[in-house]
Amino acid sequence: MKGKTLTAIQNIDYSGLSVYTQANENNLSWPLIISIPHAGKIFPHEFLQASPLNIQELRSTEDLFVDEMLFPLAEKGLSIISLNIARAFIDVNRDKIELDEKMFEDYPADKIVFENSRCRSGFGLIHRVNAQSKPIYKDLLSYQEVQQRIKNIYDIYHKRLNFLINRCVQKFGFCYLLDCHSMPSKICSIMQDDSKIDICIGDLFSQSCPIQKSDVLIEALRQKGYQVVKNIPYSGAYTTFNYCQPRKNIYTLQLEVNRALYADEKTLSLNTNFEKLQKNLSSSILEFAEQLKI
Repeated sequence: MKGKTLTAIQNIDYSGLSVYTQANENNLSWPLIISIPHAGKIFPHEFLQASPLNIQELRSTEDLFVDEMLFPLAEKGLSIISLNIARAFIDVNRDKIELDEKMFEDYPADKIVFENSRCRSGFGLIHRVNAQSKPIYKDLLSYQEVQQRIKNIYDIYHKRLNFLINRCVQKFGFCYLLDCHSMPSKICSIMQDDSKIDICIGDLFSQSCPIQKSDVLIEALRQKGYQVVKNIPYSGAYTTFNYCQPRKNIYTLQLEVNRALYADEKTLSLNTNFEKLQKNLSSSILEFAEQLKI
């Protein structure tokens, strides 16, 4: 990426953006919070004008319809929060410092250069590329503009998620956070040669959740005929790691669903299996929630 800063996105109007949607904030029946960080479809107008990619291309890393799949669980007594802003604009399942300094014309000299695999591959806090490795930006970015994204979206989302977790702890004495995602079918086929992966449950290799609890969710899903694996290809990302605090009785899991089970990944549309998966996934999560009180 060479050139000047994208002045077209220097002054994004955040006043009209609805950052998140939440359901059942006050009538929590179970010690379980559901977070959905990557299903957002809202793009700031200024961002769309600046990117060489179209909306279909920018949505390629979106967790398709995960919000629609799980929000009915709020009627069963679970508290749910989902980010409305598209992942291609800012990824709230990353640490604030997961920034690729090569994306900026004015990256501060005194700031840490955060080198990890996500940044190197283009999927840090601010994505450099889409799922097909196409560059999202034509030119270098402004560090200060990205700080505004953090202030107006990232911080707001995590402040609310933290509030919901603390309220759960206050009510039950403990809290489980289930961070929900979808995964590309291509990754599933690469990781498992002998049989497809339907669902992956990540617990940071048994560090973020007691095994006897995570196994309840895994077994519930397997009983419904799904091929469920643990920690591979996803063991958990920022949310799973950051909010896991066993000393405060806060535990975390990451759930990943193979997109091909319920959607066409090329057209970004639902297939005929969506309602069946929604029913099975919701009932499995409820079984898990019920066991958390035991």
